[in-house]
Amino acid sequence: MYHTWMRFFTPGPAHHRLGLACLGVGLQYGALPTVGPRVLDHHVAVVISTGAGWYADPDGRRTPVTAPALLWLTPGVPHHYAPDPGTGWDEGFVDFTGPAAASYTELGYIEPDRPVVALSDAAGPRAVIGRMARAARRDNPLLEVETGAAVHELLVALRRARADLAPDGEAVLKALARDACLPLTVADHAARHGMTPAELRTAVRRGAGCSPKDYLLGIRLGRAKELLAATDLPVAAVARRVGYDDPAYFSRLFTRRVGMAPVRFRAQQGRAVPGGWSNQVPDPADPPVIGRTTGETAP
Repeated sequence: MYHTWMRFFTPGPAHHRLGLACLGVGLQYGALPTVGPRVLDHHVAVVISTGAGWYADPDGRRTPVTAPALLWLTPGVPHHYAPDPGTGWDEGFVDFTGPAAASYTELGYIEPDRPVVALSDAAGPRAVIGRMARAARRDNPLLEVETGAAVHELLVALRRARADLAPDGEAVLKALARDACLPLTVADHAARHGMTPAELRTAVRRGAGCSPKDYLLGIRLGRAKELLAATDLPVAAVARRVGYDDPAYFSRLFTRRVGMAPVRFRAQQGRAVPGGWSNQVPDPADPPVIGRTTGETAP
């Protein structure tokens, strides 16, 4: 026995131009029927939260599937899969298409060469699919835009659910972000985590879709922008704080990647305030009361 619920949509041309369009969403559980062999012209993400089964590649070789897991079904690639008939599995699936899929593939969020991906936890992706299912009511005037936006969110949730870890158990990307502004080379970062530079490149490429150098550069430039906008520090001092001893090199790099020189960025974005910006992220559910002074309480 099994249970199936699904909805399919037909987004218009304008919805496709938003980057990703959701073509369908479904929730199923139990001893589901075998799927395929078949070939699709769009992407499908199948998130399996409980149970086990198998996936067969175009050559007929079977790969065991054990929850939590993700099946990537990519356009033009034959696929064939099923849960174990004795136990079944619990799955949520999303069909999608759009020009942004190519960029997500380039960044490593969609991996055509890895049709079966082990997940650390399926709760995040399943929560997104659940929201898409609730949005799929037939009288929802925002259906196509709401579900299309959720496809972007799903790809992020799937990325987070399969984050790679360094050998010492610390998340590679989190560690790099913490140490990004230290004057360390990529080889230095790798050595700090008992990895070779090649292993670090593989982990960062899989986790962030870019090289370690580009990942570190993005964080350094983000911090440099904050210092330029929030402080009166000279550009040379900003450069040193984000890991560059040569201010001229920093300025050239900043200009090339940002599209304007540091001094021009400061002129456009400067928002210096006494004491600098807060490091605490505001809670949107509890905004501060405008005009309140220290020691006052809200009425």
